[in-house]
Amino acid sequence: MRVGDPRGSDERMERRRNRHRNPPLGMILTKAQQSEGSKRLHNRATLLTPGDANLLLSVDRTRLSYERTLMSWIRTATSLITFGFSIYKFFQIESQRVASTNSHLVGPRAFAIMMIVIGLTALIMATIEHRRELGFLKADYPHARIRRSIARMIAGLISILGVTAFVAAVFRQ
Repeated sequence: MRVGDPRGSDERMERRRNRHRNPPLGMILTKAQQSEGSKRLHNRATLLTPGDANLLLSVDRTRLSYERTLMSWIRTATSLITFGFSIYKFFQIESQRVASTNSHLVGPRAFAIMMIVIGLTALIMATIEHRRELGFLKADYPHARIRRSIARMIAGLISILGVTAFVAAVFRQ
């Protein structure tokens, strides 16, 4: 390209104009991902239109809101489980120091077990709901990449904690 060549400046101007139209690299899909009925995998990649990028971002925002909801249920269930176990341990230590009478309708041990069971039930129901909603999201948008849920793994670990607290409260007198 020579200095003063009009073709070179037109190409540069066109590239500058189109620079803002190119989506980020993460927004590139293969042809097989774009067409739902395609069974063959094409090697060439095509760029997403702004509408496709907005759709993928909205699916990702929806998935993240499901994650936040499950995390809040995990927080609630953890509070119930630990509060119930704390009540159980407090009154276990207290009953060792002072002889208590059983004049309560629901004793501290039964109350602690109920708190733990409510926490575990809430956690299980929230995890089932989360899994179902992510399944609906995958079914509605098969071309979108739905990542594995870390919150569901955390819910599994917290449920192990809850089952351990439940077993300790039930079988230790």
